[in-house]
Amino acid sequence: MIEPGSPDTGVAAGRVGEPADFTAAVASLQAARVRTDVEVSPIRPPQRLAPYSYAVGAEIVTGEPEEVPTDSAGSAFGRLILLYDPDGNDAWSGTIRLVAYIQVDVEADLASDPMLPEVAWSWLTDALGVPDGEDGTTGDSGPSLTALGGTVTSTSSVRYGDIAGPPRAHQLELRASWTALDPTLAPHLEAFCDVLATAAGLPPTGVTALKSAD
Repeated sequence: MIEPGSPDTGVAAGRVGEPADFTAAVASLQAARVRTDVEVSPIRPPQRLAPYSYAVGAEIVTGEPEEVPTDSAGSAFGRLILLYDPDGNDAWSGTIRLVAYIQVDVEADLASDPMLPEVAWSWLTDALGVPDGEDGTTGDSGPSLTALGGTVTSTSSVRYGDIAGPPRAHQLELRASWTALDPTLAPHLEAFCDVLATAAGLPPTGVTALKSAD
């Protein structure tokens, strides 16, 4: 669970003058229950995309949880940004827009798989409960959303000279945004963290990965 009132949030939850729906949305994000192997912390949100904003960073952790920096540079990390416009936004088809970004390191054979974008996008739609070919859902227990869209990009880089890191690296980037139909955003963050964990190759919650033989 995210601690409210943490530094670098960009806003203070429940601050005087904030719209009730925005305050409720932030509180719902702070109450989300995410996987123990995903560390979530508030980060500074963008200031000019909407009248009100809030953001969290998420990173895969393998040991003791540590504070997630504003600009993570680990092998699997992401950001989820809450944008709120009380007057509504025609492009959003609503007042609450969520913007998600995930980046993970992947193996060379996976990066070269032509089906990787479709598979990665299915991780998101499955987690959000969005049926194939549709852009939203109003599920009873899962996130309620509409106007889902985004991109999946697979990149490869080669390092030369005095630069730290492996000679060759491959990354998967997923960018997406959708409109939440109500300020109950905990299911959205929980789904986002599930996608991050899946992209990082972690087993589903409650499943123990078998260790390979030496």
